[in-house]
Amino acid sequence: MSRTNHALFRPQPESKWVRSVVRRTGNRLRGMDLDALQSLLEDARYSEKRRLERDDASAAEVEAMQRLSNALVRGTRTQQIDAALHVVGSWVSEIHGNFNPRVYGIATNLVPQALTALLSEKPRGLGGWRTWDLSISRRLKIEGEIDWIKELSEEATLILAPTHVSNMDSPLIGMALYEAGLPPFVYGAGLNLFSNPLLGWWLRRLGAYTVDRRKKAQLYKDTLKDYSVLCLREGLHSLFFPGGTRCRSGAIETHLKKGLLGTGLQAWQENLATIEHRAPTATMADGRWPEVYVIPCTLSYQLVLEAPTLINDHLAEEGKQRYIINDDEFARPAEVAGFASRVLDLDSAVVCHFGAPMDVLGQEVPRDANVRVEEMRKRRRYVTNRAGAVEWDAQRDRVYTSDLASALTKAYHKNATVLSTHLVCRVLWDALSESMESTDVFRLVRSDQRTRTFERSQVLRRLHRAMIAVQEGADSGLFRSNLPSSAHDVLELAIDRFARFHRTRAVVADGRQVSIGDPRLCLYYRNRVSTIDMGA
Repeated sequence: MSRTNHALFRPQPESKWVRSVVRRTGNRLRGMDLDALQSLLEDARYSEKRRLERDDASAAEVEAMQRLSNALVRGTRTQQIDAALHVVGSWVSEIHGNFNPRVYGIATNLVPQALTALLSEKPRGLGGWRTWDLSISRRLKIEGEIDWIKELSEEATLILAPTHVSNMDSPLIGMALYEAGLPPFVYGAGLNLFSNPLLGWWLRRLGAYTVDRRKKAQLYKDTLKDYSVLCLREGLHSLFFPGGTRCRSGAIETHLKKGLLGTGLQAWQENLATIEHRAPTATMADGRWPEVYVIPCTLSYQLVLEAPTLINDHLAEEGKQRYIINDDEFARPAEVAGFASRVLDLDSAVVCHFGAPMDVLGQEVPRDANVRVEEMRKRRRYVTNRAGAVEWDAQRDRVYTSDLASALTKAYHKNATVLSTHLVCRVLWDALSESMESTDVFRLVRSDQRTRTFERSQVLRRLHRAMIAVQEGADSGLFRSNLPSSAHDVLELAIDRFARFHRTRAVVADGRQVSIGDPRLCLYYRNRVSTIDMGA
């Protein structure tokens, strides 16, 4: 067990975390001027009142918000802050995970076998359990800088920042971490996933903490950030999705939410402040460097369980209003089980690529340990004065976090893997666009079946040209590719994949003809590679 895992494997009492986050919030609130304080608390009261009118509320929630309301109407500044901290304390109690090393140990030994069994061929006869192939390596393809990340996990705290495609992401990333021999990570999971008592119990003890996206108040968002900073300061490797929610369009994220992403920078600066009167390369009390490194992680799926609902939500432009989709395919256990058994029993059904680590400023981390130490000295100067003391500057930090977000999006695209389902949908969508002489998405989606049907020979010629362009791009390091060697095999593989699960098929074939079956699904998978230049 590495040094940086020690903190994670210690019990994490709720009372300690509640006190720590409440103390951080209290210090911040007491430093605000009266107008800013009341604006923040009025926002919390208004946002929570609206939420509690829509959702079932506990007596404790109602009492806490009533206390805040009373303090805002006729309370002193101190009473207002005390009432706000009471609300924050209740939020932290809800957020806090309850990591259990024994449960984690059991899960990392049994869950991989259970999951791979689920993803493997069905048992043959009564002795089927013993005949199943328990290797997940051919289904979940794990690539990237594994050894380098292991090395860095021994000396610093890591943030894993994946793309967000599906609700399958979290368990599959956990599986990838285990298979790659990487340390455990704490992570935020939607509160709706904890509604199942058994699943919630396991999630908490596997390192998950809750994120309630129905809570829109800035004070709640600040509480989540404080919790994340505290995790990182405690040396807990952390995972969060910078894109926020699942990408509805199917494309690779280009715009990231910078709130939680900025907690890495804040934790790093607070670590530096802890050792600012010591040598520039001093370590923390537990032997860690103060460094916080960010690992981009790109997930590429042959098929996505929730694709129909996600693309419909995208096209209806409801994603901005419906931050959580409560009624999609992932909410139906039978759908999840069917998807897992029929789709993920495929070679390279999912590709998980761990990219090159970067620091919290978005700069590449040197591989050489000696160079890393020298860069550590230099990097301190970006946030400290001549005396070596940390200087806090919100505007400067926003720029640094934007630089990190830009570096992550570049890494996502560079490490994305072009798969057969993506490329075939791109080729057919381009053919449809040319035949209709339009790039209007809604017009193309409404096209009739005859317009969406093409000669197989024509599709194969287009696909061959597209494969050449993809190979050139992959050779240049613009992205990655995992395609069969011939256009015929790429097409047949995609047709087979699309026949596996979705009620409607993105692509169908009938003798000499190939058609776009469901244009919305075709658009979803095409969007994954929409930015690739396919040439003339």
